[in-house]
Amino acid sequence: MDARDISLTAIFTSLYVVFNAVQMTVAGGYTIYGAVQLRVADCLMALSALIGWPVVIGSTVGCFLTNGYYFLGPVDVILGPIANLVAASLILLLRKRRLLACVAGALPVGFIVGGYLWIFPFIPIPAVLQFLPAWIAMIMLITASSLIALGVIGYPLLRLLSRPTILKPLKAHGLKVLESE
Repeated sequence: MDARDISLTAIFTSLYVVFNAVQMTVAGGYTIYGAVQLRVADCLMALSALIGWPVVIGSTVGCFLTNGYYFLGPVDVILGPIANLVAASLILLLRKRRLLACVAGALPVGFIVGGYLWIFPFIPIPAVLQFLPAWIAMIMLITASSLIALGVIGYPLLRLLSRPTILKPLKAHGLKVLESE
């Protein structure tokens, strides 16, 4: 990593934390920490397909800082960032098929975070899914939320920022981007 990559990593780390702080302030904590959570900041992970490791590391460290600040417990502080690391790395790996990458990236978040979030008794499962075991319901809910963050918000953001009219000036100022094809 060179100085530009480190700077980009710091920018994406900061963006991840700020997006979550703003969402927490404006919409409330239940939108970030709940059975039905939609972390808008997770849409940034889609940009791993365009920018690469600075986004992978930035979204991982940003998740660590966010989860550490809004402390649900050590399990969340450790496993949440691991979920982001796996998801963003998968998006980077599958970058040549961007929509597939964003959809696939939602799965590690859903399975890892949903796989442990159900253990927190203060996070209720919605009544409509209470017939399911709590861990299955939570995996379903977190996966759906992550699909929205990555597929519905992140993928269009990735497409928008990948346009030549946007990329050309950024490249002219030294931004390194990954080729999708």
